Amino acid sequence: MNHLWKNIHPSFKLNGLQYNVARLLEIAKDLEKSGAHYEISIGKFLQQWLDDSDTVIVKTSGSTGIPKDIQLYKTQMITSAKATGVFFKLGENTSALLCLPTNYIAGKMMLVRALVMGWDLHIVAPQKDALTQYDNDYDFVAMVPYQVAYSLKALHKVHKLIIGGGAVSKELNDKLQEVETEVFSTYGMTETITHIAVRRINGLAKSAIYTALPNVKFEKDDRGCLVIQASDILEENIITNDVINLISPTSFKWLGRIDNVINSGGIKRYPEQIEEKLAAFIALPFIITSEEDKELGERIILIFENDGTYKMPNFSEAFSNLSAYERPKKVYTFSKFPFTETGKIKRAEVFELLKENKK
Repeated sequence: MNHLWKNIHPSFKLNGLQYNVARLLEIAKDLEKSGAHYEISIGKFLQQWLDDSDTVIVKTSGSTGIPKDIQLYKTQMITSAKATGVFFKLGENTSALLCLPTNYIAGKMMLVRALVMGWDLHIVAPQKDALTQYDNDYDFVAMVPYQVAYSLKALHKVHKLIIGGGAVSKELNDKLQEVETEVFSTYGMTETITHIAVRRINGLAKSAIYTALPNVKFEKDDRGCLVIQASDILEENIITNDVINLISPTSFKWLGRIDNVINSGGIKRYPEQIEEKLAAFIALPFIITSEEDKELGERIILIFENDGTYKMPNFSEAFSNLSAYERPKKVYTFSKFPFTETGKIKRAEVFELLKENKK
């Protein structure tokens, strides 16, 4: 059997050094045995990638449900990697930075892209200020919003930056308008082997519309939710809970999650859109959700995290940025929010905690 994933691109480099399969396996075993915490997971994944199995087990982040392990085919991961290369015009000898944990798909795919397309991949600890620690310049970097916020002064070292794993706040979005780096927001999930759609955040090409990667198509179901068609990387279509405006078979505008939608007085509101408007006024972690209301059915509420050591937001100013139908009818405070390992607020758990506290 021809194990395509064992055919390392001859230009592949790890921290500037070239390796064949045998030597890379040795390095991977050493990393698993005696590497730093983040290097151990890199060593484990490289060994999984280079073994005879045609699949890899990957953990989901748990942002929209209970974290689970899913099985991905290596050939589909290779196809996904090449699609990213085509879309962003990243060929062999691309210099890239891996500063994401490889416990999850985003970090794993940075390794796969480098192995498949012959990149020079620089690996650093997945810290908030990872980009600032070295003087290297990079053609391509993937980060989460939290890392980007701590790397603004160092973004001149990056040509193309993709941001995933969470929403880009209005404050961060505004700051990114001032950098020369080409910055993109990505749409995807573990099941789609990272991003399958991208939109430009800054520059003349900035847009609120997500554009599909090669060989990806979109539909909208009768709920108004996104359906993803990508036979090269998916065994079957993925029906999401993301409400969208379908612009074309290869583009859409994201509105919010249908499982988060609030029906207040017969008017549907998407918490994510309200949160985007409030983000410039509330620096603390917060969410918009709803609670039962006898007259409206549901009423919009705001819950934010504050252990008492931070100044309270100016809600009067913040809410003036909202329409009458978007303004929270009540505000709650929690001393500590539950977060996923990738830094996303666990909305469902926050809401359950609220119900428990109200009993």
